[in-house]
Amino acid sequence: MPEALAYDPLVVSSIDFKEEPLTLIQEEILQLKKERNAIILAHNYQIDPIQRIADYVGDSLGLSYQAAKADADVILFCGVHFMAETAKIINPHKTVVLPDLQAGCSLADSCPAPKLQAYKDAHPDTYVVAYINCSAAVKAISDVICTSGNAVRIVRQVPEDKDILFVPDQNLGQWVAKLTGRRLKLWPGSCYAHVLFTVQSLEKLRAQFPGAPIVAHPECVETVRDMADEVCSTEGMLGFCRSHPSRDIIVVTETGMLNRLRREIPGKRFIAGPTDTCACNDCRFMKLNTVEKMRDALANLSPVIELEESIRQNAFRPIKRMLDWSS
Repeated sequence: MPEALAYDPLVVSSIDFKEEPLTLIQEEILQLKKERNAIILAHNYQIDPIQRIADYVGDSLGLSYQAAKADADVILFCGVHFMAETAKIINPHKTVVLPDLQAGCSLADSCPAPKLQAYKDAHPDTYVVAYINCSAAVKAISDVICTSGNAVRIVRQVPEDKDILFVPDQNLGQWVAKLTGRRLKLWPGSCYAHVLFTVQSLEKLRAQFPGAPIVAHPECVETVRDMADEVCSTEGMLGFCRSHPSRDIIVVTETGMLNRLRREIPGKRFIAGPTDTCACNDCRFMKLNTVEKMRDALANLSPVIELEESIRQNAFRPIKRMLDWSS
């Protein structure tokens, strides 16, 4: 295993963080937004210039429901493909555009709908709990959807006599099984970015920041989760970081999350969890979106997200079940 690189202080969020003036292209995007009667949604993992001009920044499902409540004709979704699909599932009469259609997801790709259908055909009594990080086609053949923030609550409400298959993230599923005591069959999928975090890299970082708590996403591997002070969703990280008394906090998830943390929680320093080969961890798919592509997407209303209506309707049902169970 390669030796971890020395930590680069440039990826540590400054306590004295200050917003830069908007650029000309950011101003152009805001004008196009007005002309298109659009809403701009940005996931927590997007780059700072995108987050700064978004109407809402958050996780994928929360953003989709912000869009549903908004008086907008167009949704510009700055995230990855399955997130924009989710927005379209919930908002069928709105135009949903994604800055880069190639912004995919290794986790969603790990569970193709035909393979899941084949498993269901072979095991007809299986109850499928699908993490929202999956395609619309997978949602359409699932029984209930969950997020990293409500997965424990959702699984606890599945009837005890059901044989549960949790897709597609095996690490999140393992964490949920441990907290709920339920026996889950786990689909062999994972987020390529989150599995790069290691205990060795975090131990070296903690030695440089003694006393700093570690907050980690449940998509991380078990050894990393076990050494964390808190394991939670990206939305949960906001609450943890606000309430924890420490000035320095090590954040073990995609680096874009630090942009939101440093903006919303001034006076603290957020330290990006490193891997064994670099001082931070970017998702190459999330970073395909740029402000230039945002501008072009709004100007051309393309690339647009389209779904077959039958798939959209079938995918909406397990999402609605999740919401009913979460109310």
